[in-house]
Amino acid sequence: QVQLVESGGGSVVAGGSLNLSCEMSGYISGGHCWGWFRQAPGKEREGVAAIYSGGGTRFYADSVKGRFTISRDKVKNMVYLQMNSLKPEDTAMYYCAADPGAGCYGSTWYVQPFPYRGQGTQVTVSS
Repeated sequence: QVQLVESGGGSVVAGGSLNLSCEMSGYISGGHCWGWFRQAPGKEREGVAAIYSGGGTRFYADSVKGRFTISRDKVKNMVYLQMNSLKPEDTAMYYCAADPGAGCYGSTWYVQPFPYRGQGTQVTVSS
């Protein structure tokens, strides 16, 4: 059974940094797309960043380009989200997800099913 557990959230002042981690227990054969999503109260879920488990192209939401970096460790079966220059509008529950398959399918990766999702970690950025 695949489970995802996030960590690394917290409260920071605007301009600060956080590094989120997500560990997968269990195994998905054939690779998967790693995704980070976020959802703030009263707002729709937003796809933040994605990367294929085997590496390759990374995808970012326009709102985080140049500030966030997604990476993965294939051996540890983990994905990370380094968040720099945080803004109050980045405040949300962040959670990681995995979608089995051949890859992250382009700029609309966030509409993939992502059947495996973690419980989330809260990020709060104060001004």
